[in-house]
Amino acid sequence: MREVLREELLRRLQADYGLQPVKGTLYMRKGACPACGHRELYSRMDSPWTVHCGRESKCGQQWHVKELYEDLFDDWSARAPATEQQPSATARAYLEFARGFRLELIEGWFSQENYWSRELGEGSATVRFALEKGGYWERLIDRPHRFGKQKARFKPGDSYKGAWWCPPCVDLFEVQELWIVEGIFDAIALVHHGISAVAALSSNAFPEESLKALARNRGGKLPRLVWALDNEPGAHRYTRRWVKQARELGYSCEAAQIPQPDSRKLDWNDLHQRWCFEGDESRRAELRERAIREARHHGALLLAESASEKALLMYEWRERQEFHFGFERRLYWFKLDLDKYNKAVQALENSDHQDDQLLNDRQVREKALRQSGCVTEIANCYPQALYFQRNEITDESWYYFRVDFPHDGPSVKNTFTGAQVAAASEFKKRLLSMAAGAVFTGSGQQLDKIMKDQLYSLKTVETIDYVGYSKEHGCYLFGDVAVRNGVVNQVNAEDFFEFGKLRLKSLQKSIVIRPQRDSKRYDEAWLPLLWTCFGAQGLVGLTFFFTSLFAEQIRARWQSFPFLEMTGEAGAGKSTLLMFLWKLLGRPGYEGFDPSKSSVAGRSRLMGQVAGMPVVLIEADRSEPDRLHLKSFDWDELKDFYGGGTLRTRGMKTAGNETYEPPFRGTIVISQNAPVSASEAILTRICKLHFVRPRVTDESKTAAENLSALDGEKLSHFLLRAVKHEAQVLERFAECLQAHDARLRRMHSHCFACGQAFDPRDEKAACSHCGNRVRGQIRVERIIKNHAQLLAGLDCLRLVVKLSEHQVNETRLYLAAMALERQSAISADHPAVAEFWEVFEYLESLDDGPVVNHSKNPELIAINLNEFIQRASEHRQQLADVATLREVLRNSRSRKFLTPSKAVDSAVRSYQAQRNPMLGRPGTVKCWMFRNSGVA
Repeated sequence: MREVLREELLRRLQADYGLQPVKGTLYMRKGACPACGHRELYSRMDSPWTVHCGRESKCGQQWHVKELYEDLFDDWSARAPATEQQPSATARAYLEFARGFRLELIEGWFSQENYWSRELGEGSATVRFALEKGGYWERLIDRPHRFGKQKARFKPGDSYKGAWWCPPCVDLFEVQELWIVEGIFDAIALVHHGISAVAALSSNAFPEESLKALARNRGGKLPRLVWALDNEPGAHRYTRRWVKQARELGYSCEAAQIPQPDSRKLDWNDLHQRWCFEGDESRRAELRERAIREARHHGALLLAESASEKALLMYEWRERQEFHFGFERRLYWFKLDLDKYNKAVQALENSDHQDDQLLNDRQVREKALRQSGCVTEIANCYPQALYFQRNEITDESWYYFRVDFPHDGPSVKNTFTGAQVAAASEFKKRLLSMAAGAVFTGSGQQLDKIMKDQLYSLKTVETIDYVGYSKEHGCYLFGDVAVRNGVVNQVNAEDFFEFGKLRLKSLQKSIVIRPQRDSKRYDEAWLPLLWTCFGAQGLVGLTFFFTSLFAEQIRARWQSFPFLEMTGEAGAGKSTLLMFLWKLLGRPGYEGFDPSKSSVAGRSRLMGQVAGMPVVLIEADRSEPDRLHLKSFDWDELKDFYGGGTLRTRGMKTAGNETYEPPFRGTIVISQNAPVSASEAILTRICKLHFVRPRVTDESKTAAENLSALDGEKLSHFLLRAVKHEAQVLERFAECLQAHDARLRRMHSHCFACGQAFDPRDEKAACSHCGNRVRGQIRVERIIKNHAQLLAGLDCLRLVVKLSEHQVNETRLYLAAMALERQSAISADHPAVAEFWEVFEYLESLDDGPVVNHSKNPELIAINLNEFIQRASEHRQQLADVATLREVLRNSRSRKFLTPSKAVDSAVRSYQAQRNPMLGRPGTVKCWMFRNSGVA
């Protein structure tokens, strides 16, 4: 091991696992085992290639250091760059240190080449091996995770099937036993240990041409074949198929399978590295012999032709009196009856049959076991526990099972609770409800033993109960696709995502988001259509949806993220725009939900289903008569969501005081006909888009139809393009935010578009330099911050979408105008409120005394709403209905609202009594109270 690498590994192992050097030895000990947690982890100091748990009987796990520190074995061009003197230095370093191969053995077998991905615009050094049929196979060795699942490749256009790759040192004419493995590195690994091996290059490739050529050249003296493909369900089917076909060609065949004790996939190259770096030569030989023997045993189990044969093999391997096993996707139980076994042995020994008399002791034992062994089917399927999943926040947990069937139908996967795996009756019920026709007939004792075996050392998967961005794990989860650090990962066969040591899955099933992974199907032809239909407003909406993908990261640094309001009359295009934007985010056919049709609990759950994505609240005009029966919705409920506050506090099902307070992880979009009427605290959190019915032209009509007809499946690749640029987006956002903040602050004295200074006293003059008329002063800090974030988001959008300078400049000016409009909005009343006070002033002007103001205090205004509406009606004044007034008057700004119900000694009644004593004595009236802004 190179000294620089060794020192870095020793430092990390001591810091991360607490390993301590032991004086007088070459070992470090007392580290915390990643699997069991006990402080019995150890490693060598001179060559710390592997770490081991010392509890061999209870844990015994071991890891190659490249599993723990992948970054140290990731970028080989940086670690060992090629030079003119050593053009293959990178490939040699990779083969020696990442694969553990002896270079003197494989000298001349490989070459160092380069691969370039035009799609990603990135390249990598490769280790290339020439193939027998022509072409080549090469392994990417510089940060291969950048290329997704493509860690290796064949020469395009050339077929490798039909012929194997044979190491030059293997003499096919003399070999007595030939191992057939999947990969070239697996074949090289076995050759290091004196095992003749060839690579089929894929589990689904049968090397028929090579086998026939070998049979011709050997003249009938054929070697025994050992099919040692990877231990995966697909490879199992091919192993049995290839063994049958090879036997038809005259070969005798066996199989070998490496046991997979946990989620870490082991291949022959992995075992080679363990054998090379463990103890002295005798210890390594012992490990190698044990692993080969165990692999042959598992291969024999794979090729067993009956349940009884498999049970016998398992009994001979480990003499247990009873155990469970699977055969052809059914669950069986084996129990040895010793009385029957002893009688069978005695009968065979005393048999007069000639065949029985020729049996040796081992053959007698095998036949007696067959006659006395009791093999019983206890389930017509095979349930297998895959992992344990737990929600740490809610303290809920489940066991995730896969149920396989003997017929050709797909496997079924679902969860079992702890109670359901603890009792046979509950297990049977759950199995029946989970998979059609799946019946378990075993006893409780049998189930206990099955679960004891299957659940021991079961891997644990972390869970989240939403889709989108998980800031705790730093990754995006969308259905069967996840993105972390710009790399796209596909969900594995067990329905969770693996990111190195992290295992993660989402429990959210209500929202289906399946972005298109194929970039070739994505086309930006939608952008001109969006601009034609909506102009700058469309780009503002797109910017908000795009920036919402990074809302969690933005709130973590800048503590807030704005709301977006979309208002306008019916037919203005709000729904069309929203449904298009949802297509870009992989959710076609969706617009939003009406909060007034849901309970508080329902709203909190809906808003908690997504993270880093918009939550769209759709509400029609509250003045519509048919909506008066709906539940009220208070906009102030949204106040805490601006900074990612708590959705709702729920009590936990415990005996203590535990509560569950999930944070709001998304963003808020409000779409309705009427403007939002709420407190200043809510209005300052909103960036507002107002739509009017456009003047329809043939061009705009065609563009709108084409925009609506676009395929959401193809558009959804936009989502992956956006989140893959997470690092670049956040970097640019931070760079641009401060500049846009400064530009908004000085709009009263400098042109927003070009920065030219002008006289702030001349409020209506256009900029003499560029003609821009968007100018004014914004006094509320929150408004500046909100619109600066959207302006920075627009700059970041250019990393993903090709925007013209004209489109960007027009959208920036529109955002600046939105900020000025919001400043005006918080100082102005709702239109219904403004109309109310106009009527109030008109009615009060009709007489020298009070008409509708019952307050005797000149600093206050007291109004009885029913009487006010009656007076207005008498004088033919138009007002909103009482229900609307009761809602909007609470947010009155010109006359500040104080209280909705207060008994007032009526000035109106007193004035009327003075003018006409017949009306009776003055009295009190219940009134709405406001502060009179006209009084100093």
